[in-house]
Amino acid sequence: MTTVILGGGLSGLSTAYYLTKKLASNPITLIESSHRLGGWIKSNHSKDIIFEEGPRTIRPHGDAAPNTLSLIEDLGLSDAVIPINSSHPAAKNRMIFVKDQLHSLPSSIKGLFKTQMPFSKPLILQLMKDITTPRKVIEDESIYDFVNRRFGKEVADYLISAMICGICAGNSKEISVNFLMKTLFRYEQDYGSISKGLIWNFFKKIKKPEIGSLSMKARQEKWSVYSLENGLEMLPKALHDNIKNKVSIETSTKCTDIEIFPELNNVILHLQNGKNISGSHVISCIPSEQLGILLQKQHPVLSDLLLQIKSATVAVVNVHFDKKLISREGFGFLVPPGEKLPILGVTYDSCIFPRGENTVLTVMMGGAWFEELFGKNPEKDFLLKIALDQLKKTLNISEKPVQSNVSILEKCIPQYVVGHSEKIEKINNYINKNKLPLSLCGASYYGVGINDVILSSKNAVDRLLKI
Repeated sequence: MTTVILGGGLSGLSTAYYLTKKLASNPITLIESSHRLGGWIKSNHSKDIIFEEGPRTIRPHGDAAPNTLSLIEDLGLSDAVIPINSSHPAAKNRMIFVKDQLHSLPSSIKGLFKTQMPFSKPLILQLMKDITTPRKVIEDESIYDFVNRRFGKEVADYLISAMICGICAGNSKEISVNFLMKTLFRYEQDYGSISKGLIWNFFKKIKKPEIGSLSMKARQEKWSVYSLENGLEMLPKALHDNIKNKVSIETSTKCTDIEIFPELNNVILHLQNGKNISGSHVISCIPSEQLGILLQKQHPVLSDLLLQIKSATVAVVNVHFDKKLISREGFGFLVPPGEKLPILGVTYDSCIFPRGENTVLTVMMGGAWFEELFGKNPEKDFLLKIALDQLKKTLNISEKPVQSNVSILEKCIPQYVVGHSEKIEKINNYINKNKLPLSLCGASYYGVGINDVILSSKNAVDRLLKI
């Protein structure tokens, strides 16, 4: 019978890709409720300028990164990769806006030994607090509380709070350390401190997985981040091109209810157009809240767990000026929530990827504070005005942009609050105990980044083939 993929974002397209590689003879159907594929990744082109509505770069580091680079190789996109290496200003100069000023964060070991505003003493002294801080035996806590305990209030307020705004547009006082900083948290729990854990594991012989030629190139050339020459939407488009003749794809098709019959190894998806799709297994690549609603009638316990994973809304304001306006080049800056500004940060797109004598910036707004700041349904002109006011305040830019774009990405980034790992375990236990022909992947569960999402799709397919 048919394997049904629910959702046509990056996760759904990746799942279809991995399924077609390993189950070429089995029928596969992909259902997407919107009119387009690709999810939150969208690259708008105008006058040789690219406005990224969603993610704009991918990190080549971390356990999940080699898988993405291998996928890019397999899709024939290697020549389209635009790397930013570690010596580039965008890699070396990352900033925070604190106390009405921009401050560069240390970009080298040497920088840790200097007192740099807004910190009152060298960061190395604050990091060394970890050595004398006793272990607190707990299952989980917020990233803010963890960092505050081990490194002090300044690191928590300025560095970590800003970083969490950049990663998931979230509140560091709510986000789980046992998920987004799991390794450091385990070091404290297992060894008594992060420092001891780092030293102990430094001498361990860890077998490194084999990596592809593009991953090797990224290491040798010391990439910091990378993108694709025509924008990141090249990736979902290439995935679509790869699968379109192998998968039945239905867009503008909304699922309204799911019925699961484990004893028959059957799943029925009821669609808004009155039709039904039947399959032997469904792989959900939609946000957990959406899936929770679809399972409410038949599996209320599972539905409740899925509905507990909330997501934040982010407004993305892209602006283009026809002159160079940034004096201090870099990746951009983040704003810690304590500064009480209505923006999360600004990305210097034209510094990262130069577009001639132009300045292209992206202002990120809202996140965990969206409704508090802007109400439930703000007008786009209202958001644009706030973004331009903040560019004047933070970067002294008072010019009017020659073009702009405002996108409201509703519930786009899941918030992994304290207890997230336990929640995911309960969800998986319920599915396994009830032998549901259901797999979960995507940003709601195992990581919000592009690398995490693609790897979650691969892992979901691998697990399915073992059933």
